[in-house]
This record gives sequence, C-alpha cells and structure tokens, in this order.
Amino acid sequence: MDPWILWLTGAVVLGVAEAFTLTAVSGLLAGASLVTAVVAAAGLPAPLQVIVFAVAATAGIVVLRRATARHGPRVDEVRFGVDALPGRTGYVVDDVTGRAGTVRIGGEDWTARALDETGTIPAGRAVDVIRIDGATAVVHARE
Repeated sequence: MDPWILWLTGAVVLGVAEAFTLTAVSGLLAGASLVTAVVAAAGLPAPLQVIVFAVAATAGIVVLRRATARHGPRVDEVRFGVDALPGRTGYVVDDVTGRAGTVRIGGEDWTARALDETGTIPAGRAVDVIRIDGATAVVHARE
C-alpha cells in the first residue's frame, strides 16, 4: 500500500475523531496528516514524511495558539473568588470605622474597615472595595 494512502486514511480518521471530540488536537493532527499525504504522494521518503508531519503539526499549534491569544481572555486576567472583589461596590450594613464594621458585597456580608481610619461610614452608604485583608474588606466611601 502506498504511504500517501496511509497518511490520507489517518487524516480521515483524525478528522472524524475531531468531529466527535471538538478538542482541536485531532483536527490539527488531521491537517498535518493531510499535508504529509500530499508530500508522500510526491514521492518523499518515509523519514522525511515524518519530519513534514511534525513540522505541519507544530505550525498548526503555533497558529492556533496565536489566534486564541488574540481572541480569548488570558487565564491570569480572569479574576474569581476573593480576587474579584476589589473594585466592586458594597453597601454598609453596620457603621464602618477604621477598626470594624460590616458591608454587603454581592449578597454576602463581610467584616470591613475603612481605608480612612479617622472617619466613620454610616449604614446604608455605598462603598468601593479597595482590597481584601484576610477576611476583612478594606473599603472607601463612594462620592
């Protein structure tokens, strides 16, 4: 059996696998197999066919990686949990001083203290969350 037929068969099998899994890995390998099938049909020896396959697969990964980097959020830019609280708005439940108080942020009550330790933020006032220190929200009164 000619080597190009084997590469073409591999491309078809990987393409079908990609249709069921939608992971992009099988699709990249199917594309590399298809490129290698064309090169094999031209008469390139088997060791060079393997090199062409590796180069084509690597090129596919590089292209896919650049495309996803441009269009999707970076993992380190997505904030969740406590890291997502700074910058959010909260509302004072119990008066907040430089030492103690309670605020409601996104439906949860947090112990809080004011960024300005000399003042008091009265109950019902909107505040901005500046940072989280342990389990305490450091807040500043909204203007």
